[in-house]
Amino acid sequence: MELAPGAVFLGADLSDLDFTDADLTDAVFDDCTLTEVQVSGAVLDGARFRRCRLIRCRFARADLRDARFEDCTLSEDQQGCQFAFGRLEEARFLRCDLSFAKFDRVGLYGAVFETCNLRGASFLKADFGRSFGRSVVRSAGSFAGSRLELADLAELRLPGGDFTGCSFREADLREADLEGADLRGTDLFQALTAGAKLARADLRGAEVSGLDLSKLGSVEGLKVTFEQQYRLLTALGLDVCAD
Repeated sequence: MELAPGAVFLGADLSDLDFTDADLTDAVFDDCTLTEVQVSGAVLDGARFRRCRLIRCRFARADLRDARFEDCTLSEDQQGCQFAFGRLEEARFLRCDLSFAKFDRVGLYGAVFETCNLRGASFLKADFGRSFGRSVVRSAGSFAGSRLELADLAELRLPGGDFTGCSFREADLREADLEGADLRGTDLFQALTAGAKLARADLRGAEVSGLDLSKLGSVEGLKVTFEQQYRLLTALGLDVCAD
């Protein structure tokens, strides 16, 4: 099987192939299996993965910009795939099992994780930002409908991100910047939120049991329902807006 731009792989076990520095731009992988594969320096810009099993694989310095993963399994026996020092800008993960995956110093501007299982996943210095000129930095990304229980999201920088319907149960959100984020319908039960910035975030309909406003980094303009306001307001006199 030839690893080439635009190649199409159907129902193949590709575990024995050498992906080092391969150019697989716009390649298509349907029902394929990759087990313990080291994908180093490969170009997978625009590649499509559908119903694939990627088990204990490591993507190092790989170009996965605009790649699309649909209904794929990237985890087994509490071991997820690793993405390190690569580019995943505008990548899309749809209905994928990414539990215990590791995203280590990767570019994720505009990346989408839609209805994915990210239980126990970690995002170490993952960058959802992009510079537009000298002084303009914008962030973009979405985790709508995903499970992020026990995930390590400490120091995550994704202001304005879409987290609607996510479960953050027991997740680590310490020092995360989620200002202006859409957190409607999320579950924050027992999440670690010390130092997290939630100013102008929309928490309407979220489970906020145990959320300690006094330990948050910012809460100005936080949107909550009247019931949530009643539960959260303390004698601190914090400015919390209820709709």
